[in-house]
Amino acid sequence: MTENIAPLPLRQRAVQAALGKIPFDRLLINANVIDMVTGEIREADVGITGNMIASVHPRGKFSQAENVDDLTGRYLSPGLIDTHVHIESSHLSPEKYAGIVVAQGTTTVFWDPHELANVLGVAGVQYAVESSRNLPLRVICAAPSSVPSTPGLEMSGADFHGQEMQTMLSWPEVAGVAEVMDMHGVINGSGRMLEILEAGLNSGKLIEGHARGLKDEQLQAYLAAGVTSDHELTSAQDALEKLRAGLTLQIRGSHPYLLPEITAALLALPHLSSQITLCTDDVPPDHLLEKGGLIALVKLLISHRLRAEDVLRMATFNAAIRMQRSDLGLIAPGRTADIIAFDSLENLHPHAVYVAGNCVAKESKLLFTPAAASGVTPPLDTMRLSALTADDFCMKIPELTNGKARLRNIKGARFTQWSEVTVDVKDGVVQLPEGFSLIWVQHRHGRHDATPKMALLEGWGELRGAIATSYSHDSHNLVVLGRSPADMVVAANQLISSGGGMALSQNGTLLAKVDMPIAGMLSELPAEQLAEQFKNLRELSAQIADWEPPYRVFKAIEGTCLACNAGPHLTDLGLTDGGLREIVDPVLEIWPE
Repeated sequence: MTENIAPLPLRQRAVQAALGKIPFDRLLINANVIDMVTGEIREADVGITGNMIASVHPRGKFSQAENVDDLTGRYLSPGLIDTHVHIESSHLSPEKYAGIVVAQGTTTVFWDPHELANVLGVAGVQYAVESSRNLPLRVICAAPSSVPSTPGLEMSGADFHGQEMQTMLSWPEVAGVAEVMDMHGVINGSGRMLEILEAGLNSGKLIEGHARGLKDEQLQAYLAAGVTSDHELTSAQDALEKLRAGLTLQIRGSHPYLLPEITAALLALPHLSSQITLCTDDVPPDHLLEKGGLIALVKLLISHRLRAEDVLRMATFNAAIRMQRSDLGLIAPGRTADIIAFDSLENLHPHAVYVAGNCVAKESKLLFTPAAASGVTPPLDTMRLSALTADDFCMKIPELTNGKARLRNIKGARFTQWSEVTVDVKDGVVQLPEGFSLIWVQHRHGRHDATPKMALLEGWGELRGAIATSYSHDSHNLVVLGRSPADMVVAANQLISSGGGMALSQNGTLLAKVDMPIAGMLSELPAEQLAEQFKNLRELSAQIADWEPPYRVFKAIEGTCLACNAGPHLTDLGLTDGGLREIVDPVLEIWPE
């Protein structure tokens, strides 16, 4: 559902209906329209013809309509627009995802399917496009630029260059280049990134950013290359610098601890820019069901003292401007009839949701079950690995059987730092120091010799078991955290046998699992069942790890290998330095006995 041009016969009908010469197809009466242009809340009726709004007029002016919906006292807002999302993080197929978010009032999403692309290549993006057809959710796709996110430091299931980008950008369902994560390549003019940016610029479509940590001349250079948005906000000062530089901000709900300071900074500005939009980025399935997607972020921002009308404008009109969609984002004649009827501006409970003029949800429940796209086969069997043994999880130092070694290690979660530690080596195996755990990564896409890579983790405590995942940003290789090889092999082999997902093990036995056989990241389960399993696994993970928000949290497991960010990260190619863009030997010095 990506069309944005109403056919001329429909517009002619809408003109006649607006003049009162023929009935509307649907008439919404006695409601209050939230005007995203003026900021007013006006008493008005809304006449709909086909999938478009034909008239917004004084209450009671017209009464002729095939369907009349009395929305007395309700507040009408355009449908919410999520300007940056990885649907894969919900671990749901698109039709199941749509079944949840549309009922919450989200009617359009800009999906960056780079998680699927990093496993399946262009075929993953094709699957995203084809599986999103004929849904009540308008799914607009972006062409992933970060496949992989950091070439040379990791290997995913594919490599995208200019030709792949040109192909995807030629598709009508693709509205731009997805978040450009190779910041180093952009600023230093790597051949690959020049090709990707050229394809985006020549297409005339959007170029989405990932400007985490960039400031001053580096931020200016990144924008000069053609990037025009960013959701990687790290502080209030970071948000202001990016807004002043001209970027469209995509305030995201996946890092809520940043929102109080960011909203305070925005409220201190002379006015709220039209270049502030909202996005979810990554929302797990249980949170999506229990708290909501974009609607949860809208409510959270209001709780931080932003006016409801202003937040809704960010999520509708501002987003439509960003998406270059003049058919969306307003309740006005000529616009697509995507409308939410809220009970009030205080609770923002969606009494009804209209998509393209049809009522599709009432009281936060969809009126039908979206069907999976016909003729689309989900991609299975992407865990191209054989069963492992406990010995595969023993860290060894080449040419050292017994003695000591000084090793580089990863310190911290999310914002990682380099550290060093001296370890004992006995019978060829590193003895993990107190307070340390192990991170283990193995390539799962069959593109190179999958020799496991290992590094010591500091600042995660001593894990009392193992946590394994095949959903690991952004190359999505098999990742296991733990201390005991006996635990780690159980969790890893569970994912190999099930086709991917997440697993916990403790005392040599499986503690919990969530199977994700579609590309190793999407489940085949109904949304409610998946959410229950995922929530159970997250809660049980506290038996293995001592979580310390905001950084050392369950969600951080998925980002431990994100080599495009500064600091040390372990990938399938080894221990990497994101700042220097190098693979680093973890062994600094050895002392044989």
